[in-house]
Amino acid sequence: MNLFVGNLSAETTDDDLHRLFSEFGKVASARIVKDHQTGESRKFGFVEMPEKFEAFDAIDNLDLTYFQGQIIAVSEAKGKTSGGQQRRKEKFTGNKPAGRPPGGNRLPPDQ
Repeated sequence: MNLFVGNLSAETTDDDLHRLFSEFGKVASARIVKDHQTGESRKFGFVEMPEKFEAFDAIDNLDLTYFQGQIIAVSEAKGKTSGGQQRRKEKFTGNKPAGRPPGGNRLPPDQ
């Protein structure tokens, strides 16, 4: 199960996250998300725990707790969706865009 960990200290490392979550079970991976341009922590990260019950135990015990000077948020990570793709899917029903007449935005021919 993939977990989201938010409101981390800028000094928190991947190893710190791994150590913290390993108290609740096996940790497959732990990583802090970093800014692509500066390389600095974006103060959130993800922890992958293969056992769902261990992951839920970690959420129950770590969410809203004090860690390295911050009160962290821990929850199940939501699936990544691209904003434009998701909005496009919501607008369509079947094969036709919702709310558009047949023919789309075509203008009538000049006469």
